[in-house]
Amino acid sequence: MLRPPGPWQHRQVSANGASFHVAEAGSGPLVLLLHGFPTYWWTWRAYIPALAAAGFRVAAMDLRGYGGSDHSPRGYDPFSSSRDIVSVIRSLGAAQATIVGHGWGGFLAWTTAALHPDAVHAIAPISMAHPARLRTAMINDRAQQRASGYVLGFQRPWTPERSLVADRAARISGFLRDWSADPTWLTTEVDSQFRAAFMHSNTAHCALEYHRWALRSIPRAADRTVLPRTAANSRQFTRGPFAWRLLSDIGHFPHEEATDRTLAIVTRWLADDCDWQDPAGMDQLRIR
Repeated sequence: MLRPPGPWQHRQVSANGASFHVAEAGSGPLVLLLHGFPTYWWTWRAYIPALAAAGFRVAAMDLRGYGGSDHSPRGYDPFSSSRDIVSVIRSLGAAQATIVGHGWGGFLAWTTAALHPDAVHAIAPISMAHPARLRTAMINDRAQQRASGYVLGFQRPWTPERSLVADRAARISGFLRDWSADPTWLTTEVDSQFRAAFMHSNTAHCALEYHRWALRSIPRAADRTVLPRTAANSRQFTRGPFAWRLLSDIGHFPHEEATDRTLAIVTRWLADDCDWQDPAGMDQLRIR
């Protein structure tokens, strides 16, 4: 269940004092795929063979506390998680990686690039604003506060864990369905796979720790969860080429809801070696 067969190889790598599961394929420059909540590495099942065929070495990792990676009692703050990611990159024998992350995986792509720039060639955060933009919106934008209200609910001790695993993780189905603009991608098979993975070990507690540490680290503070207007203007926190794309008819899971469209954008971006540069102001224009 955690390691379904496919056009990839499974392996465990030691990194930052823990063991991490990765599904790997291809050869060439390393592309590291980071999942978000409430999924695991398998969310990239269509991307691994496609990007490998495009000439990249692709590794989809389970974040700490998910899937086949260690479910440790601590290590879920952004600083520790960034060290996890850099250590996995180095354990895979690479000096740098391009990071593609969804949701909280996108959050960690931003933080890893900021904290460990030498280890990051480029990042493609999907459904996630820059953490500084997110912090501002969580404080000042009531619509973003409502969209991210579930994060506040996760701050209570133990009760959220029990809720997430009740009825064989039925609430996970609810998140996957409700955060999608068109939930037809969530077939019975796919739904069962994600629910079963979330029931593994103490994944529920570990997954919630990311949300708890995000608020502890931010009050410094995650489209049903991150509004487009929150993601806009992330450019101001970056250096070098920057591109922003809005799929206005898609929900929080573009890589699942519109696999071919999102994969085409990512593949073109990778092939262009980050030589994308949107004109100033395009991020604002695309959300009007």
